[in-house]
Amino acid sequence: MNRTLAISLVLMGALLAGGCATKKYVQETAAPIQTKVDQVAQQANTQGTQIDASRKDIERHETGINAARERAMSAENRANEALTKATEVGQTATEAKSLATQNTQAISSLKDSLGNLDDYKLNSETVVNFGFNKDKLADDARGQIDQFVKQHANAKRYFITIEGFADKTGSARYNDELSRRRADSVMAYLVTQYDIPVYRIQEIGLGTAKPADTGRNRTARAKNRRVEVKMFVAPDMGTSSQAQNTQPAPSSITQSSEVQK
Repeated sequence: MNRTLAISLVLMGALLAGGCATKKYVQETAAPIQTKVDQVAQQANTQGTQIDASRKDIERHETGINAARERAMSAENRANEALTKATEVGQTATEAKSLATQNTQAISSLKDSLGNLDDYKLNSETVVNFGFNKDKLADDARGQIDQFVKQHANAKRYFITIEGFADKTGSARYNDELSRRRADSVMAYLVTQYDIPVYRIQEIGLGTAKPADTGRNRTARAKNRRVEVKMFVAPDMGTSSQAQNTQPAPSSITQSSEVQK
């Protein structure tokens, strides 16, 4: 029995010795591996954090790039709009320049046609009278204008002045307007019935200025309700009433077809 106990004790000691050796081996072998695992895990966590930070940076960069792209597109649109406006302005400027050139040419042509106004002399005149507070042409007034125009049927280089007047009845402002309407009526008749170019006519309403009669009676007032029509011609360019057999030139005064009918 003692022998058996001794053997048992020896075996137990061997087992205990083996167990201690195994645990120590495991500790010595596993500890470095665990350390490496921990290091790898820490590196992975660090890299994960860095990846997240990099992803956020990329997102910020993408946001910035998108914003920059939008700003660039907006700037491009504004540039295109500015270019379009500049083109339109350029076209407008070109049109304005062309119109100015045309106007200059027209003025030059008119000057050539009329010549020096100082050379024009009063050739003839007529007075058209109006009724009280009237600005429309009466039949006898039209006939008077017709006779005046016929005297200058062959005139080429000429211009006509029309001065409207009123008597002193009423306010000065009203008389100014009335005298202008009377002048307008005479001018409209000359233009529509005889095709006289507007640029050959100068008209003005003078109200009660330059009275034909300074009296204060009815006869004097009737004389002052008038329009004075004057024909100015360049020397040797106008024709008198004796030159009726000469055919009018294209630029001369001719009665419109409606009146001739």
